[in-house]
Amino acid sequence: MTAQLFNELRVGEGHDTHRTVSGRPLIIGGVSISDATFGLDGHSDADVLLHAIIDAMLGATGQGDIGEWFPNTESQWKDADSAKLLDAVWNSVQNQGWRIINLDCTIHAEQPRMSVWKPRIRQRLSELLDVAIEQLNVKAKSGEKVGPVGRGESISADVVVLFGRFRN
Repeated sequence: MTAQLFNELRVGEGHDTHRTVSGRPLIIGGVSISDATFGLDGHSDADVLLHAIIDAMLGATGQGDIGEWFPNTESQWKDADSAKLLDAVWNSVQNQGWRIINLDCTIHAEQPRMSVWKPRIRQRLSELLDVAIEQLNVKAKSGEKVGPVGRGESISADVVVLFGRFRN
């Protein structure tokens, strides 16, 4: 599907950051990063990429943010699988008639190196969102030893999504 087929377009952007901690698995984009020696601190599984995608989707469709949908003050979201959170938001977005034209993601991590993981993450996003892999892109950037990401204190993700829908 191309943008010309839709008569309404929306863009959303999302960002998330979590501190690195020992004793937790590292999950990014719904993929367990097996070569990591740490995970991310958060109320749920702390998947920074899925959280950024959720915020981008909610922003584009005027539905608030991830904290409103899944507050970290509620025990039902403790250690929640972010793929399930994404599924709930994605269902709401689709019910409004929105379709993904493209999704562009950037992961900011000093360690582990994400280059080997990018194809797996892209494939997993394609599965979770039931969209063609060509509609998705996953990039990775190191922190170049600068700031919290560069010192290995955190991992961040940025996302931009373009939605289209037919409107009568």
